[in-house]
Amino acid sequence: MLELPRGTVFNRRIPKQKFYENLNVTAELKRIFVEQISVIYWRNKISPATVNIAAGETVSEIEVIEIRLNQPGLDKRILQLIDREIPYHILFLLVYKEQVQAWIGYKEQSQGGTAAFKPGAYYHTEWQPVDKLSLRLDGLNMDSVYESFIRQIAGERLDNKAGDGLKDAVARDERRRKLQKEIAALENKVRREKQFNIQVELNSKLKRLKKELEGLNTLC
Repeated sequence: MLELPRGTVFNRRIPKQKFYENLNVTAELKRIFVEQISVIYWRNKISPATVNIAAGETVSEIEVIEIRLNQPGLDKRILQLIDREIPYHILFLLVYKEQVQAWIGYKEQSQGGTAAFKPGAYYHTEWQPVDKLSLRLDGLNMDSVYESFIRQIAGERLDNKAGDGLKDAVARDERRRKLQKEIAALENKVRREKQFNIQVELNSKLKRLKKELEGLNTLC
């Protein structure tokens, strides 16, 4: 699927039981592990020790984890759980039959001086044949390689405003998606509302939200 340097190859099978037997997992998440996942492989370790790339300030390794599925989709909470438990940045490959999706979460270091990371927004490609997935290993250090993977997978969702970094682009994308949901909900309210004065109030708020969204969209 991914043509990564041979030195990054790890290829270890991880029993899915390790996640739902040794961690504080709810009965619902345990059921999802059992029903939705067939097998998990730790395919690659991308690090200064395995590729000729300098260490990053926040990213020391990027792990490539392949999750083979029993159905064409996986509850995102499973990725969040794995991301919280493994103290490295992770590129997920979800495989169902001969199709694959690449998923990656934007992870920030937790506050309080711990080495843990807090998973945030997730991005993914469309389903595609396993031999068609292409992600470039771009960057002079691990931070920039990680950012490159996120931007390749996110595509047009992340803008490239000059002078801003990945954190700001992710924040704008999250705000954009929140605005879209709020606008859709308000439009439904306007259609259902019978009182004219309340319609005027809702339309005024709707106009403000649409203007803000338009401003964010001009950055794309």
